[in-house]
Amino acid sequence: MDGVRLERMSPDDLPRVLAAAELFDDAPTDALTRRFFAEPGHHLIVAFDGSEAAGFVSGVEVAHPDKPVEMFLNELGVRDASRGRGIGRALVEALRDLAIERGCAGMWVLTEDGNEAALRTYRAAGAGAPSPQVMLEWEFPVTDRGLT
Repeated sequence: MDGVRLERMSPDDLPRVLAAAELFDDAPTDALTRRFFAEPGHHLIVAFDGSEAAGFVSGVEVAHPDKPVEMFLNELGVRDASRGRGIGRALVEALRDLAIERGCAGMWVLTEDGNEAALRTYRAAGAGAPSPQVMLEWEFPVTDRGLT
């Protein structure tokens, strides 16, 4: 990871997040990125190799009335050309350290059981063995509601 530095993003970093579009599944938009940063429990850490974004991890603090706060590792992405250098592991460890700093009781992530690269990265960063969970999801049409 020589020359790579990790930076925790803030609303002031909006242009840098938008410029890192290739790292995300879909290009971040101004409105969605502003909403992300408006939530106090949302976190984004970006790895920079020189001035170029090489990877990111996003996390969301999850609170519940009968459980301590946990960090949900929402997404991890590393640019293809930057893979195999430990950037993903460093990003996961940085989010883990932030979760501890913020008093979270734990951190969790969902991934496909066949995603060997993700499983290796998470295990290398200290995650325990996978548990047999079933994820169900609902999909809704995307609108601009809630983006103001």
